Amino acid sequence: MDDKELFSRIGLNIRVERTIKRLTQAQLAEMIDVHEKYIGKIETGKQNITLKTLNKIAQALNIDITRLLEDKNH
Repeated sequence: MDDKELFSRIGLNIRVERTIKRLTQAQLAEMIDVHEKYIGKIETGKQNITLKTLNKIAQALNIDITRLLEDKNH
């Protein structure tokens, strides 16, 4: 798997989990103290994301970080 595929997978998983929690990008961004455009870039796979930020997102969504890395197509 290349970086682009990994970033796309993580972004999609974040979007899915965020919508399950009925949060907007702006609400999630506020919860982890980043700009909502940053969340948008992450969700579209256009932004590299640190483990620290990924962990903050997982905590804000109240899920295990591994759920954001899963390949849900398999």
